Amino acid sequence: MSVKINFLGAVGASILAAAAASPVSAQEVENVKWAVPISFSSSLTALGDALPWVAERVSASSGGAVQFEVFEPGKMIPALAVFESVATGQIDAGYSWMGYERGQVPASALFGATPFGLEPAQFTAWMYQGGGNELLEELFEPYNVHPILCGVISPEAAGWFKFPIESVAQLEGLKFRAAGLGGEIMKEVGMSVTVLPGGELYQALETGVLDATEFSLPTVDEQLGFYQVAKYYHLPGWHQPSTSQYLYVNGDVWKGLNSTTQAQIENACMAGVTYAMSRAEALQGAVLKTFAEKGVEARQLPDDVLQKFRDATAVVMKRESENDAMFAKVYSSMMDFQELNSDWFSLGYLPRDWTWENAPAE
Repeated sequence: MSVKINFLGAVGASILAAAAASPVSAQEVENVKWAVPISFSSSLTALGDALPWVAERVSASSGGAVQFEVFEPGKMIPALAVFESVATGQIDAGYSWMGYERGQVPASALFGATPFGLEPAQFTAWMYQGGGNELLEELFEPYNVHPILCGVISPEAAGWFKFPIESVAQLEGLKFRAAGLGGEIMKEVGMSVTVLPGGELYQALETGVLDATEFSLPTVDEQLGFYQVAKYYHLPGWHQPSTSQYLYVNGDVWKGLNSTTQAQIENACMAGVTYAMSRAEALQGAVLKTFAEKGVEARQLPDDVLQKFRDATAVVMKRESENDAMFAKVYSSMMDFQELNSDWFSLGYLPRDWTWENAPAE
């Protein structure tokens, strides 16, 4: 009898020890179904198609527990009203370029695109490893919004012009469409800047309302047909060396999710960043070749023009930093990271203008 008791005691002790050593069971993924309006049509290749891809991935990885029902621009809320609609609780979540809310949140524009700022790989490094994401959450917490980086794409073009830009003098009074900080800088150099929706730009160029316009990547600009009414395509996109979009989630809704569900959504968005970066970079070269076939001349902006924009950028950024403490804090962090990374950025990779002049004969 004593042997049996000792045996059972040993078994019980081992069970208790195993239970103590075992990790606490992971929380189950909650059932989440959000209607998610987007700011750009999902038909716009490498700009509007990232969130639909993320929606597919999060559904698959969660076994269908997490569902994003994507709504095209204007179908649920106005295309540019994502921030306001999420902040007020009108919707649980939305997806947009960050910066349309800069009137209320000036520093938001820095997270969408910073003129002469970080390129895609640098920007994601700053966000994930350099403190950017913590600053993002600090910036939006007072508005009860939890934004998640959910897509980064390659530089935009400087714009479509009806005539080539060959000197700084041509910028004065130039009728141009631009948004965000880039638009403020263009005003600083004397350009006449207006903001128009993408769907109105073709007609504005055709009728002379605009002399030129910027909008997005070559893949997107091709779909909008700008090459039919403007034959000079200037690069680089100094005003948006990277362009970032975010999943905006209402703060109360986000806090109501358990950590497992939050992780599912965050992981899907991180995958969305990789998808958007690779897709954007992969497609632009082929489109540029088709532009040449259509009589479009793609050319770099002259150095003195780029320098003029860079000088104006310093003026605008100083003014914005003086007017808003969070703008100054975010911009300083971003520029400190750019400086810290500068030697590696310039020395670690082959120069972009380097060519192999002594290639062996075939």
